[in-house]
Amino acid sequence: QVQLVESGGDLVQPGGSLRLSCAASGSIFSIAAMGWYRQAPGKERELVATITSGDSTNYADSVKGRFTISRDNAKNTVYLQMTSLKPEDTAVYYCNCRHRNIWLKESDYWGQGTQVTVSS
Repeated sequence: QVQLVESGGDLVQPGGSLRLSCAASGSIFSIAAMGWYRQAPGKERELVATITSGDSTNYADSVKGRFTISRDNAKNTVYLQMTSLKPEDTAVYYCNCRHRNIWLKESDYWGQGTQVTVSS
């Protein structure tokens, strides 16, 4: 089992910045990728950004140029630096970890979510 603990969500004004963190712990053999997803009220969960073990990144079009995902492999931690925040970025942000076990089977784990609210 892998546990994910997120932090960094807050209330911020439009144009502001926030940095989310997510630390993975537990029975970790290999992490194939980590990422961030978000879910706004009344909407489906959507991908924000992902990063692989080889540091390949992928971003939703809506956040390109404003958000940056990074990871510290030694700490099994992923970060999401968010700048130029907009009210439409308001959502619960969830951390995702794609774990690969010794038999190369992959499983997805999720954090509990952290609230980001962008409002004046």
